[in-house]
Amino acid sequence: MADFAPFTIEVPATTANLGPGFDCLGMALDLWNQVRVTPSAHAEVVVSGEGAGLLPATARNLVYRAASLGAERLGVELPPLHLEVCNAVPLARGLGSSAAAAVAGLTIANHISGNPLDRETILALAVQLEGHPDNAAPALWGGACLVVQPDEGPPVVRQMELAAGLTCVAFVPEMRLATKAARSVLPRRVTMSDAVFNLAHTALLVRALLTGAWEDLRLATEDRLHQPHRSPLMPGMEPLFQAALQAGAFGVFLSGAGPTVLALTSPDRAQSVVDAFKAEAASQRLGGDARVIALSLEGARILEEE
Repeated sequence: MADFAPFTIEVPATTANLGPGFDCLGMALDLWNQVRVTPSAHAEVVVSGEGAGLLPATARNLVYRAASLGAERLGVELPPLHLEVCNAVPLARGLGSSAAAAVAGLTIANHISGNPLDRETILALAVQLEGHPDNAAPALWGGACLVVQPDEGPPVVRQMELAAGLTCVAFVPEMRLATKAARSVLPRRVTMSDAVFNLAHTALLVRALLTGAWEDLRLATEDRLHQPHRSPLMPGMEPLFQAALQAGAFGVFLSGAGPTVLALTSPDRAQSVVDAFKAEAASQRLGGDARVIALSLEGARILEEE
């Protein structure tokens, strides 16, 4: 790898599944992690924001490990890097923090090497670190993404052009929930009726997002494959769902593996949904915060320094 000028990479938060689209649907959110990259005499990582004092400040940091994997894939040696990681995406809350770190590191290695890898290859490498592509795809492409994992070969990604007029409201609990723990409660087999239920609801969900048929989102975001099994891990999940819907949300679901609950609504209804989330959380004595988070049409981006 040749010498390089300092640069900054930004990667968005993401929400995955969107209810029934388990491991195949995701959207990018307008909440960003930043990593400033400079040459260094030895590996250094400084973490601020979310995860400061918790995440490794060494080459063991996921961003650095992902960069090393990218360099290995390229058949080059990663030079020592100084990474200033400023995280806005909450950790272990179902908003794609680990996917953002993996995408950041892989994109860093690719950028330093002159960008020989396309997004599909970067996504395949991210899956090696993540295990599934539904967060990493929108983190790379931006917008809403449908991801299909063939039996052989890299994931197939199709970006969907969403109808206008949709925003998100998230209730982000104080509690963390590791994806591994959230997956451990899922059944290894599902019934035919539950499989058909999710297939039909996912199809309706995609149609609603593409056409702006927001009246269908309440039904379309229902799920039987993962949310019912994860609800015991997230106290107050169902009451939060109902509070958001009663306040005017079009649809509501567990963001990724949780515990964040995310509602889809219109900008003019967003504050009502925020207030409903806060009131219900208070009544359930759930620590956390409700906020409006817009969708992002952009994925990972490099900011060159002048």
